[in-house]
Amino acid sequence: MVASAPGIEKRPRADEPPTVRQVSIPPAARAVSTLSRVDYADGFLLRMDPADSRTAEQWARATLEDTPISTQRALRRGWFALGLKLGQAAAERAVLGWEIRRSDPDSLLLAAGSRIGMPAELVFQRERDTLLLATFVEHRNPIARALWAMVAPSHRQIVPRLLKRAAGFRHP
Repeated sequence: MVASAPGIEKRPRADEPPTVRQVSIPPAARAVSTLSRVDYADGFLLRMDPADSRTAEQWARATLEDTPISTQRALRRGWFALGLKLGQAAAERAVLGWEIRRSDPDSLLLAAGSRIGMPAELVFQRERDTLLLATFVEHRNPIARALWAMVAPSHRQIVPRLLKRAAGFRHP
């Protein structure tokens, strides 16, 4: 990659490996959330090939569904342990069980209710050469807050790996 002038972002080339970094959530992404209160939020930004034309929903499916069955099962077991209420993994208006609440080519809102007072949402927002995956969680009681505090470090390790894998996966 050629060095750029200070303050100008470098654009990824098609032959460069994808990079993911944790970022502050832009106000536009936060505004997509429908939770009554956001008690936890994080965002991960994937630098991708500008020629990649996948929609936000296609990115979500690549990130969560185009993984080995063992990964899908592990994700669903983890979400179940967190009390998330997911639909059928292969449902048409869902991505690996997360309900599609809002979708357009550049933005997707996925939502899951909760059996223990911890509803959550995932927002995928794509731009020319980046994809943001933001996670929003509401804690309606101390048990939900304590449980998420134990899980959050693993979540912050898993999300970048899923995004990098999705960046390398292309449907025919």
